[in-house]
Amino acid sequence: MDEEPIEFPISDELDLHTFRPKEVKELLPDYFEECRKRGIFSVRVIHGKGTGALRELVHAQLRKSPMVERFELGDQSSGGWGATRVRLRPD
Repeated sequence: MDEEPIEFPISDELDLHTFRPKEVKELLPDYFEECRKRGIFSVRVIHGKGTGALRELVHAQLRKSPMVERFELGDQSSGGWGATRVRLRPD
């Protein structure tokens, strides 16, 4: 059986806790493209603290993406090292 796509709201926050790590590579560019279409250029990606493996996967994808202008770990008010703040380039 083919899995039907699941739609969820697009906002300035993406919580990866509900996704499998293997889904992240495809999810991030799709999500960022939808954000840009809606005029959202600052996104907080929540990857959690854990072992750091998901954070490293996210950062590797961010470094490759032409849509990403810059990114940094969150500060104390935005999740610390359990979240990454991403600035997207306008179209």
